[in-house]
Amino acid sequence: MIENIAENLFKLEIPLPNNPLRALNSYVITSSERNLIIDTGMNRPECFHAMSNGLKELEIDLQKTDVFVTHMHADHSGLVSTIAAEGARVYCRHPDTDTINSKASWDPVLEFAVNNGFPDDKEAIKLHPGFKYRNRETVDFSVISDGDEIQIGDYTLICIATPGHSQGHTCLYEPNKKLLFSGDHILFKITPNIALFSDNHNPLQEYLLSLDKVYKMDVDLVLPAHRWLSKDLRKRVDELKKHHQHRCENILAVLVQGSHNAYQIASKIEWDLSYDNWEEVHISQKWFATGEVIAHLKYLQELNQVKYFEHGEIRYFELS
Repeated sequence: MIENIAENLFKLEIPLPNNPLRALNSYVITSSERNLIIDTGMNRPECFHAMSNGLKELEIDLQKTDVFVTHMHADHSGLVSTIAAEGARVYCRHPDTDTINSKASWDPVLEFAVNNGFPDDKEAIKLHPGFKYRNRETVDFSVISDGDEIQIGDYTLICIATPGHSQGHTCLYEPNKKLLFSGDHILFKITPNIALFSDNHNPLQEYLLSLDKVYKMDVDLVLPAHRWLSKDLRKRVDELKKHHQHRCENILAVLVQGSHNAYQIASKIEWDLSYDNWEEVHISQKWFATGEVIAHLKYLQELNQVKYFEHGEIRYFELS
């Protein structure tokens, strides 16, 4: 489905079958010289057909079209090698560029999850949409930095570094038209997944700082990567910050009962999913839930509200 948002700006709805996200909003900016596609969809036939049909309907010449990838996740980057023609610029920010191009094993990620109580099941990786539907070819990226500008016709797009959902997540801001292409940084109805599967950073803290970064921007319309568009940036930022505060409170309430690992905590708090008990939740969704709990525990640990100890190879958390 194609929606004309503004002059020379279109939204393509790219389906994500059997995924709670339902669809990706891919945006296309057209001009007489170069076009720009913002995010691509997963590397799977359903996404490719929807993207191809949409671009054909818009009469997009891929030989004069560049691609902007807001971040590394497969629903945003999976089709980039398929879509980008030879010579096209593919914009993305470090370190997500490296992650997309990485051929490294996912085993260390699974090992970290297992150390936090997640079942030691390699099927969890094989069923993970980020693994199944990722881009498979090496991309020659045009690496961008915070504050860089991309000119497409009369659209002046400023790159806004917004780490949190991923370390290299980047929004695009058009100050003259007061548009914010928010990727997965700002979503409406649903909340961006803030997850952690390593010890090397604090994604929730980064995310909250990134929310503050965009809060005072002069924006008339937010164009997110999923669900609907909205005109109320500041209200949503306030809601998202309250959501994560509530999630922290939920985790602390579980730890009042005693020490738990992250997977156990994830099983005891509520998620916006359709299920009657934790055992019914698909393993890929348990993965996202556990990663989100780990991110919040890292945040609370840095605030000296929780601490951890290891029993065997499993990490357990308790109140400080």
